[in-house]
Amino acid sequence: MISCTHRPRQVLVINVGDELLDGIRENGHLLWLGENLARRGLPITRSVIVRDDAAEIAREISAAWGAYDLIVTTGGIGPTSDDQTRGAVATALGLKLEPVPAAEAALRERFQLIGRKVSAADLGQCYVPAGAESLPNSRGTAPGVFLHRDGKALVMLPGPALELHPMFEEQVVPRLRGVGCACEGEAYVQVRTFGIGAVPLEEIVRPLLGPGMALSFGTHTGVVDARISSTGSGATAEQLCDVARKVRDAVGHDFVCTGHACLASLVVEQLRSLEKTVALAESCTGGLLANAFTDVPGASKVFAGSAVCYANDAKMSLLGIPESLIAQHGAVSAECAAAMATGAIEKFGSDYALSVTGYAGPGGGTEADPVGTVYLGYACPAGVWSRRVVIPGDRFQVKQRAVNTSLDWMRRLLNKYRVEDLIHGA
Repeated sequence: MISCTHRPRQVLVINVGDELLDGIRENGHLLWLGENLARRGLPITRSVIVRDDAAEIAREISAAWGAYDLIVTTGGIGPTSDDQTRGAVATALGLKLEPVPAAEAALRERFQLIGRKVSAADLGQCYVPAGAESLPNSRGTAPGVFLHRDGKALVMLPGPALELHPMFEEQVVPRLRGVGCACEGEAYVQVRTFGIGAVPLEEIVRPLLGPGMALSFGTHTGVVDARISSTGSGATAEQLCDVARKVRDAVGHDFVCTGHACLASLVVEQLRSLEKTVALAESCTGGLLANAFTDVPGASKVFAGSAVCYANDAKMSLLGIPESLIAQHGAVSAECAAAMATGAIEKFGSDYALSVTGYAGPGGGTEADPVGTVYLGYACPAGVWSRRVVIPGDRFQVKQRAVNTSLDWMRRLLNKYRVEDLIHGA
């Protein structure tokens, strides 16, 4: 649902942590929050990373308060001596820290369940600046903080992503909507594609835009998203959806979905509707393809299993691939990919199978098949296919792109042969 008509907001994200500046940990919070705030009509205006230093945190808050509609901090609200955010925010705003009895009771109950004693440092997590709310933490011990004052909102989130993500979705978003800061629905309509670049996609989308519409793009491992939103002059939700439908029709088979569904979840959904199962055989992706499937809730209904056959001996012993086939064509070949797919069906008794073999780099490859060459195999009741793709990038990028390319290929083939079955009354 698209529903966002409020004025543009000024949003500041402050990521707290020495480890972010010392290169110990990547700042994944900024990427995640950027995506999820923008979905609610709150694109980030500015971001800053600060060390675990109370004076530095307080300076940032003091300078920002009043200039931003929403300030989000991540990290520094736990029980250790380097967790300075809670006190620094209170100091910057001239507020006292006050205990929250309900937060303390929840913490004591949690510690009793895990057999730990509660220390004074642990109880320090149960304090909030006067007038703020304590946000329950369903995955950890550090409650978050939500403060709405003078028409401005400030949110303090824990550092671990496992705790931050559900707290944001379950606790923060409803409160932001409650104070009129966030959209009730989505702030834009997103068309997800695969197989078409951002430039040709823009050439399709741009002429379709009407007055009061804006266009932005997101690209990641082969997926290209076009986000169509309303500007200040105000295009309606139906007008945005109408453009999205036209984009869908124009890009044809490169259209993946409207929204945020990942390729693996779409394949799982297709297989569940068909009441069919899939097995995998992986070499260069090393289990990443299986991980993509098992990340999808409900995948156990369709995912039979995976064989990670990195060595040639494993391909022969686990999948029954003849040694002569590998000797003649090589482990990275169309023939081997097809054999891996058929071997996976036989081993796991599935209806479908997907296989991946290739040169992820930095070494390996041949003149005919350089580093980045990947062969995909696909077996189903209608037959067996193989496909060659060449993926640019480093080892990590090749592996990740190979996963998405194989999932997209299966998505297209499932659509194709399901349509043919319907046409022929199967």
